[in-house]
Amino acid sequence: MKKGNISIFVPHIGCPQKCSFCNQNTITGSSSAPTLVDVKHAVETALLKTDYEYEIAFFGGSFTAIERVYMLSLLEAAKSYVDSGRIKGIRCSTRPDAIDDEVLNLLKAYGVTAIELGAQSMNDYVLSANLRGHTADDVKKASALIKKYGFELGLQMMTGLYLSSPETDIESAKEIIKLNPDTVRIYPTVTLKNTYLEKLMREGKYAPSSIENTISLCAQLVPMFQEKGIRIIRLGLHASDDVKENMLGGGYHESLGEMVWSRILLNEILDNSPGEYTAYINEKTVSKLKGNKKSNITALENAGYNIKIIYDNSLSVNELRLKNGIKNT
Repeated sequence: MKKGNISIFVPHIGCPQKCSFCNQNTITGSSSAPTLVDVKHAVETALLKTDYEYEIAFFGGSFTAIERVYMLSLLEAAKSYVDSGRIKGIRCSTRPDAIDDEVLNLLKAYGVTAIELGAQSMNDYVLSANLRGHTADDVKKASALIKKYGFELGLQMMTGLYLSSPETDIESAKEIIKLNPDTVRIYPTVTLKNTYLEKLMREGKYAPSSIENTISLCAQLVPMFQEKGIRIIRLGLHASDDVKENMLGGGYHESLGEMVWSRILLNEILDNSPGEYTAYINEKTVSKLKGNKKSNITALENAGYNIKIIYDNSLSVNELRLKNGIKNT
């Protein structure tokens, strides 16, 4: 059975300030607070697909920082579906500084199973410059508390923030790995209209990352998490007309995930000396290995590599096995 989220977006609600990159109405495509009717409608619509195992996910704002009566009313509406067995569980995203024993006890009582923290960076200088209002130590303390209470822990990080660099982003990833989250989301920064980043960009103080630099960096980050068994559940913003219409630059592409995996596979081959190789891959991976318009194949040929591709569907998607020499078939 497939797994999916029924996403309920709560834009800006509970946020104590507006971060440098934040225009939640554009990111989520939602501008108003969800009602209990909205929750019920979203769930009932999703449940029409019977081949899915769903979780209700309260995303977009700082869920545990919203007005308490309202938060509990949303949880109560979601909990009824968990109690009936129609929904597997509830997950929410929130700020690291909006986690404490009292709120975790409440979340546990209402059937929440997973909590995602918007860490964004583990560099205090970068966090301060981007108006986050919390520190890296807040992320560490909240993560430890969430794991202590038995919740699944998810951490979200951003690349390409104001005053960050590939080096600081890689260091942030290393610090996040030390916290041993169950899942991670990687969101390359996208500069949107009506944000502080737009102001900085207009003033020449901030240059959004190019898509090429974003791909190159993410192709380093993804294997770091994979090697530690940390599941990456999102890479890049969801495809959205609102984002495309309001973005001014940054690491956004509808096929970012595929482009990053294509680069990872290319890097795996380039880690070997030039020569002749047989590449064994799942057939679902072939387009990523070849690259857009066979760009990977061209790059490899220009670098002195001769690659023969053989399908092996016993391999997982994105897995590559490389052997010296060309196998005749």
